[in-house]
Amino acid sequence: MKLQKKWFIGTAIGVIVSIASTSCVDEIKFGNSFLDKAPGGNASIDTVFNNAEYTRQFLNTCYSRQYYGLPYNTDAAGRIPDSSSPYLGKKDALTDCWQIHWADAAIYSLYYNGKHTANYGTRGDIFPYTREMVWEVVRWCWLLIENIDRVPGLGEAEKTQLVAEAKCLIASRYFDMFRHYGGIPLLYGSFTGIESSYEMPRATVEATVNYMIQLLNDAINSGGLTWDYRDDISTKTGHWTKAGAMALKCKIWQFAASPLFNSTRGYAGGSSEAEQQHLVWYGSYRPELWTNCLEACQEFFRELTANGFYGLNQATKNTPEAYRQAYRMGYVKQDSREVLHSVRVQMGDAFNSSSYMWHSWSDNGRNSYTPTQEYVEMFPWSDGTPFNWEKTKANGKLDEMFLKGTFKNGEQMLSDIVLTRDPRLYETVRVNGQPKMLDWSAGTMSGLPYELWVGGYDAGKNSKNESGNFATGYDNMKYYLGTEYQRQYTQWVALRLSDIYLTYAEALLQTNTSNNFKATVEQIDVVRARVGLPGLVTSNPDKNLLADKNALLEELLRERVCELGMEDARYFDLIRYKRSDRFEKQLHGLLIYRLDEDGKQIETKWNDGDKNKGALQPTQFDYERFELRNIRRSWWTYGFDSKWYLSPFPQTEINKGYGLIQNPGW
Repeated sequence: MKLQKKWFIGTAIGVIVSIASTSCVDEIKFGNSFLDKAPGGNASIDTVFNNAEYTRQFLNTCYSRQYYGLPYNTDAAGRIPDSSSPYLGKKDALTDCWQIHWADAAIYSLYYNGKHTANYGTRGDIFPYTREMVWEVVRWCWLLIENIDRVPGLGEAEKTQLVAEAKCLIASRYFDMFRHYGGIPLLYGSFTGIESSYEMPRATVEATVNYMIQLLNDAINSGGLTWDYRDDISTKTGHWTKAGAMALKCKIWQFAASPLFNSTRGYAGGSSEAEQQHLVWYGSYRPELWTNCLEACQEFFRELTANGFYGLNQATKNTPEAYRQAYRMGYVKQDSREVLHSVRVQMGDAFNSSSYMWHSWSDNGRNSYTPTQEYVEMFPWSDGTPFNWEKTKANGKLDEMFLKGTFKNGEQMLSDIVLTRDPRLYETVRVNGQPKMLDWSAGTMSGLPYELWVGGYDAGKNSKNESGNFATGYDNMKYYLGTEYQRQYTQWVALRLSDIYLTYAEALLQTNTSNNFKATVEQIDVVRARVGLPGLVTSNPDKNLLADKNALLEELLRERVCELGMEDARYFDLIRYKRSDRFEKQLHGLLIYRLDEDGKQIETKWNDGDKNKGALQPTQFDYERFELRNIRRSWWTYGFDSKWYLSPFPQTEINKGYGLIQNPGW
């Protein structure tokens, strides 16, 4: 069977890659361009691997093409992976926690409408098989590994380091693909591109997992990776470390051990060719997979105890604002000791760079990932107890479901504001009445409140019309953070410590056969404590969490999305647990109506409105949960077909005949 060269080299050959550094890379002088000549020739390869600096820069090209979870625009120098295009859409908008309302996004037009097929063109799949720079990076890294010994001016220690980093890059890019497709072809070296014919069949899920784990074990055990870059944060942050590699092992085993792949039956029923050949599952339930995940987590935390450096960012005061600031700095700052691996593509946000689009496209309503009412209600009260809409309504406390405060003499705005919910809510969702500013250093709130009632200064008629910003009565805050974020260096956090704590908790839960889940709860409570929440069991006395595995798993998944919102975690959690019930769930927004002194609904602004006439900040409202109707996802009406758990291989790739077998249902 023939495999076209283009499949490996990609459509970007001939494009010169030149990406500005953001602390982890120098200017990249070599990328696809060194492959301009036939890959079987040696002239361009000789140029790259005959100079130590060029070799380092070549590896930087691979770093620049890692997965980045926020949209940015291509520049004149080259293409970007499709998943980073704002015209595709973030995969979390397919979950029960966010809804996108922009019709030009593929998630809206193809996924919400149920029209996605294997015959998609550009921007058709949430992770297109040939348009994510995966195979380019894999090829480049193998070329570096194969040619490293011929590079003059590199000491043996640096050679070992570069090879270890290259293996981490291969493993991470394979994991990106694995989560969307299952078993995929395995490459053990670069191709010259001149072979007349060969086969490259899909590997089984088991073989694909073992391949990734072996690459990471090679890197970890080589001695080429340092645990951290505490002595060189400014120039090395973003390079793979031993800590990052060990954390990635935990995540790979977590995904492999989950019910999608690890079950007594294939997710599509077991009769498809891909299932029969174990390309999309292990073929049986294997409890040792969860043991592997547990051991990887234990190994990581043993190394953390021995080597230190990494830790959850902690609040300097026991106040909701300080907890917000601690949570924010834990993932935003590039020198955060909570971040185990990060990716960056630009120096600044949209207001500093025309190429970075997350902020500006959120402001214009295109990429407004509006949180759902279901998501907002997942965040507990500030005392840790679950939020219950009906109980809160019956107690007449809906006006305090976000914050409360007092009016001081002569002041129009609330003072002594108390945030009544989990501090992470205000860092993930923009809610009504929330002060717009949070000082990045002191962690103090200030500024005008968000007016999200119908007719309010910020929301206008958006929630009533279910469109644009605040279409659900809320808007996203994660990675947005107000205008101050535009002055920061931006990054995508691929791996962070709180996720590994929760992964460890999950592994403990899934390997515990004694129904004593205390150790699981202890790991979850580490993450809750960072934002001032009491323990999970204390906060949920009616849920029997130390004996009921299903109840504890539900709390763990809820905790994960409260901690890791808009970081892709929710989408993959629902996928790996085959939660069709959550994909099929009718979702809601919140209509907020301002009340006047007579208790009548009014649709008027306060800021730039009756505030100028002396009116006090509004605090009395009517609330109405409403069904999202602007675009009804086909899954809500027709159910969730199991085929959606994994992406389809493009039919054009299947037709090339090199051994791809289509995923079930496509």
